[in-house]
Order: sequence, then structure tokens, then C-alpha cells
Amino acid sequence: MTSRTNEQLRPTSHRGASGAWRRGDRLKPAPADTLELYGLPSKGETRLNDFRTQEFYFSKLIERYMHLCVINEKQLSTLFASLTLTPAPTTTPLGLPLTPDAPPSQPFTSPPLADLATVLSAFRKLREAITATARKDAFARRVYFFGIHAAVLCKDWASYLPALTHLLTILHASSPLSPSDLKEYVALLVLDQACRQHNLPLAHETRLHYGFKDRRVETVLRALVADNWVMFWKMKRAVDGYQRAVMEFAEEGVRVHALKCLGRAYLSASKGFVERTADRGWAELVRDGVGWELGEEDRVVIKKPKGK
Repeated sequence: MTSRTNEQLRPTSHRGASGAWRRGDRLKPAPADTLELYGLPSKGETRLNDFRTQEFYFSKLIERYMHLCVINEKQLSTLFASLTLTPAPTTTPLGLPLTPDAPPSQPFTSPPLADLATVLSAFRKLREAITATARKDAFARRVYFFGIHAAVLCKDWASYLPALTHLLTILHASSPLSPSDLKEYVALLVLDQACRQHNLPLAHETRLHYGFKDRRVETVLRALVADNWVMFWKMKRAVDGYQRAVMEFAEEGVRVHALKCLGRAYLSASKGFVERTADRGWAELVRDGVGWELGEEDRVVIKKPKGK
């Protein structure tokens, strides 16, 4: 009798339904991000092969991008630049050590940066899906126009260069772009070949192939050939934002060449002259580790005369 009573009082080893429900609720996954629901078509994803799914996905992509631009309106340039930031070198291209009191530039923090990376990743997925389905209609062109612009602003050449190539060789061949669109995207390709790839012969070959004529872009090419930094900086201010972003790939080389010329030709120069030559403020040059000193009356001491 006693043993039966003890068995009745002994607690059961099974958890109640409420405990199981609480455990399941605690482990319930967060709502899925629409842009991350799909994988890369090149890795076997097939759900994006449906045209309506592609269009819905693109609408969500645009929505995310526009929201990102609105909430970061005053910091867009910093946001785009932060996606491609690399660790700062310990020496400058001139071989001069960085000054110890020069603080490193601070990259943009997430979540905006993570959202922008998600947008670029989603563009790649959609671009691969369009290629896989051989889609060449107006929708495909809209996707490529958007993706190229976003990737150019982020200087993500691994995204915009394949997209540019496909747009100009496949989509344009199937359904010719308007003259204004063709001019815009050929200009980006020519500038990429000249400024990032440092392949001026290829840039001129592309220009001739498409019969491309643009005074500003052609002036940029001449400036690079002649190492004319004055003309390069002038054109950088004259072109549109997308072309300017591509030109920035050549900035460091142009700036280093200009500073080396100053170093060989001058013992000292006014701070304003140095800043105009390098197209960079003095504080930024110090942060880059130029190694020169700012003396009295805003004169930059480039090198001191050797004593006899």
C-alpha cells in the first residue's frame, strides 16, 4: 500500500505540454529576410528562375535600397566607401612612415553596412537568375541598370564589371540600348579599363568599337597618358557621380606622382598649393603619411637644404 502511494506521489519524468510549448517558442526562428531566402543560382538555386519571382524579388531589392538611402541620407558617401575599406598601410607609396598622431579612418558600422552588403549579394543572385533563364527583356535591363549603379558607388568591381560586360555584349545585342544609355555604360567601361585596370590601349579599343565620343572621358584618358594631374582633378569634378567613383581607382597613382614631382622640384611650397596639387586637404595628407612639415605662415617644408 505504501509503495503504491509513493508511486502516485512521485513526479512524472515527462515535461508537461506547457513546458514543451515554451521551449519551442524560445527556439522559434526570427522572421526570414526576403533578400536572403534564396541562394545563388550558380550553386543550384532554381526558385529564382520564375519570372514573377524575379520581379517580386527585384521590387524588394529596390525597396531595401531606397530605405537604406533615406535613413542614411547625410552619410551616403561614407556608407558606400566603407563597404570597400581596406586596412590602412603602415607606409605611404612614397615610402614614408605614417605619423603616429594620425588617427585611422573609421568605417561605417552595421546594420546599414550589412544591409548594403545584402543588397549587393541580392543583385548577384538576381543577375545569375536572369543569365540562367536567358532573359533579355526590359526588366532585365532595369535590373542591370540598377545593379551597375549601386555596385559602382560601392566600388565593387567584381559586381559591376560582369554586369557591364553582359549588358553591352548580350542585352544590347538582343535589344539595342538607347543612345543615351549606351553612352553612359560604355563610358563606365572605358573609365574602368583606364583607371582601375590601367589598360589604356584596351580603353581606346573599346571606345573605337562602340564609336564612343565624350569630351570629358576622352580628356581623362589624355590626362592619364600625360600624367597631367591638374587636368585629372579638373575632370574628376566635372563628371557625374558614377564616373567619379570609377575614376577614384586611379586617384592614388595620380596623387603619388604629383607629390613626387613636388618633392623633386621644391624645397617648400604654400599649403594651398600642395593641397591643390594633391587634390587633398593638409590634414588628410598628414593622415596618409606624407611626411612633410607645416612651418610658419602655412609654408610646407618639403625638404631641407643640405648643409655645406
